[in-house]
Amino acid sequence: MSLAAIVIGRNEGARLIACLDALGGVAPVIYVDSGSTDGSVAAAQARGAQVVALDMTQPFTAARARNAGLAALPKEAELVQFLDGDCVVQEGWIAAAVGFLEAQPDVAIVCGRRREINPEASVYNRLIDDEWNTPVGEALYCGGDALMRVAALRAVGGYRADLIAGEEPEMCVRLRQAGWRIWRLEAEMTAHDAQITRFAQWWQRSKRAGHAFAEGAALHGTMPERHWVAEARRALLWGMAGPLAIVLLVVAIGPVGLLGALVYPLQVLRLSRRGGGIWALFSVLGKFAEAQGALGYYRSRLMGRKKRLIEYK
Repeated sequence: MSLAAIVIGRNEGARLIACLDALGGVAPVIYVDSGSTDGSVAAAQARGAQVVALDMTQPFTAARARNAGLAALPKEAELVQFLDGDCVVQEGWIAAAVGFLEAQPDVAIVCGRRREINPEASVYNRLIDDEWNTPVGEALYCGGDALMRVAALRAVGGYRADLIAGEEPEMCVRLRQAGWRIWRLEAEMTAHDAQITRFAQWWQRSKRAGHAFAEGAALHGTMPERHWVAEARRALLWGMAGPLAIVLLVVAIGPVGLLGALVYPLQVLRLSRRGGGIWALFSVLGKFAEAQGALGYYRSRLMGRKKRLIEYK
């Protein structure tokens, strides 16, 4: 089956070079650039990639960039490996993924294990590395790195270009509704370089997740999908309703109402039995950022405003 690759990026520098070099056996490689000023375009061209420069006068989303790459694919391309420019495909992944799709004609997307390059650099990188470790087998969604059938993507209209987050899971919902399956292999797929070393970066990333939960639930929250309804509700419960209830308790019965805040350390203790203390602590803290992102989505929707990117790098 004919194979191509689409890489999206902006000012990735040496990471983009490593990404493209690892795709040495794949052609064509299409690099979609979103306004880089670090020589990324020239570096991609020097490595034989076809460059698509996005019109940055239009609102940018990663989904829009991936659609631009999809539109630039040659007609004969049957499979496409999507990659973010800060990722490096691992040896053996392409062959394993292509072989799986050839053997499973009803699978539209196959993904594998994405790992952080430097999980020891920060607690945030370690958390993200654990986040990428999704269950093996049939899956509901994939992430930004995955091997996909071009015909299936085009049949459902590709990515929803106006989404600022959660674009792959949303597209996977539509693919599954069309009868396709998504699969996670027990295979090393890509190495990712998050470079999240500050709390503020992690907060923004969690805030973006909350936005994605709220918008995903708004788009596909009805039965049978219930897409991200539970995630959005948990964010609002722990990140908004909980603090509001504590404030009301204090107003109603005085300082003793602050005892209601003990529900948060108790929740950390409860979750720590499942994934350890560090994960539990940040899972609870993250609900405040997720609630902020969800409320931001609802506010923009109510006021008819355009959604703005939530960036953490």
